[in-house]
Amino acid sequence: MARTIKKLPMLPAERALKVISGRWKAVILYYLFDGPRRLSALKALMPGITQKVLIEQLREMEEHGLVSREIFAEVPARVEYSATPLGLSLEPILLALCQWGQHHADELNERQRLADCIIRPRQAAEASAN
Repeated sequence: MARTIKKLPMLPAERALKVISGRWKAVILYYLFDGPRRLSALKALMPGITQKVLIEQLREMEEHGLVSREIFAEVPARVEYSATPLGLSLEPILLALCQWGQHHADELNERQRLADCIIRPRQAAEASAN
């Protein structure tokens, strides 16, 4: 990796939160859990994000080993982003955060304001497809 990783916190929980913090990182990872995607495809899936922010979030996740970028030698050049094994290991964590968010909304009687969780366990999704 050519870039130097910014110094991360020493406390493991704080380190984890620092690496996944960002308004869009969980959403980007969700879409990459299903396989590689081009920048334009990611942008189309998230109309509320600017291209600048999308690129910044992808670069940060690449720097932290969650996302990889592959450049294909084509004209015009094609670039695909995919979740690394380290990034994929966040899937159950993001599911747990989503479930906790639902619980929190329930406790505050705000469940009707929530969208459905976008994260679902890969194993359950694969089992139901078979």
